[in-house]
Amino acid sequence: MTPLAVSLSGPGSVLPIAAAAVVVLMLAVWLLSIRLQDVSIIDPVWGPALALVGVVGALVGDGDSGRRWLLAAMVVAWGGRLGWHLTVRKLHDPEEDRRYKVMRDRKGDAFVLWSLRMVFGVQALLVLVVSLPLAAAAGADGSGSLDALVIPGILVWAIGLAFETVGDAQLRAFKADPDSKGQVMDRGLWRYTRHPNYFGDACVWWGLWLVAITAGGVWWTVVGPIVMTVLLVRVSGAGLLEKDIGTRRPGYADYIARTSGFIPLPPRKAQA
Repeated sequence: MTPLAVSLSGPGSVLPIAAAAVVVLMLAVWLLSIRLQDVSIIDPVWGPALALVGVVGALVGDGDSGRRWLLAAMVVAWGGRLGWHLTVRKLHDPEEDRRYKVMRDRKGDAFVLWSLRMVFGVQALLVLVVSLPLAAAAGADGSGSLDALVIPGILVWAIGLAFETVGDAQLRAFKADPDSKGQVMDRGLWRYTRHPNYFGDACVWWGLWLVAITAGGVWWTVVGPIVMTVLLVRVSGAGLLEKDIGTRRPGYADYIARTSGFIPLPPRKAQA
C-alpha cells in the first residue's frame, strides 16, 4: 500500500472524525448565517475550523503524542488569534461583506442553499485539504518520538505568526488614526510587503508541515501548505483584495509599484 492509503485508511486515521467535526461546525455556522442574514460570519470561523482538526488529531490520533499535541498547540495559537482578530473586526463592521451581498441579490431565494454548497461546503473542503499535515501526522502509526527535527518548522511557524500578528496590529493602529484617512498603509512591515498578514499565514502552514513530516511518510501532505499559499496569493487573499483596490484607494498604484506583493523585500525606488 502507498503511504497515502496507509495514512487515510489505517485504524489510526483521524481524517473521518476530523471531517465529521468540520462538517458539523460548518452546518451550525450556516444555520446561524440564515438567522443573521449574513454569510460573511464564515470568515472568523476559518482559523478555528483548522484548529479544530489539530485538536481532533491530538485527542484521537495514535501517532506520537508529543508531536500531536505540539501541532495542536501551534494551530490553536494561530487559529485562535486569527479567529479573535476577525471576530473583533466583524463586530466593528457588522455589515455583510459586499461580495456576498452581490451574490445574495443575484441568487435571490436560491441564495440560502447556494451558500451551503458554495460558501460553507467549499470552506469545509478547503479546511480538510489544508489541514492534511495535521491529520496525517496525528494518525501516523509507528512514527518516531518528538526530537530536534521539529525546530526548523517551529521557527518558520513563529516567524509567520509574528508577521501576521504585528502586521495586523500595525494596520489596526493605522486605521484608528484620523490623520491616516485616505492614505495608503506603507509603514512598518507594510513597507516591505503589501500583505504581511498573508505572508505570515503562509509561513505558519509551511512551518506546520515541516513539523508534521517528522512523523515520516506524510511528505505528500505538502498539498496543504501549497493550497493555502495559492489561496492567499491568487484566490481569496491578495489576488481578490487587489482586484479593484487601485480604483477605490488613491495612491495604491504607486504603492504596488514600489512594494513587494508577498515576500518581504526592500522597497523599490520610485520610477520617474
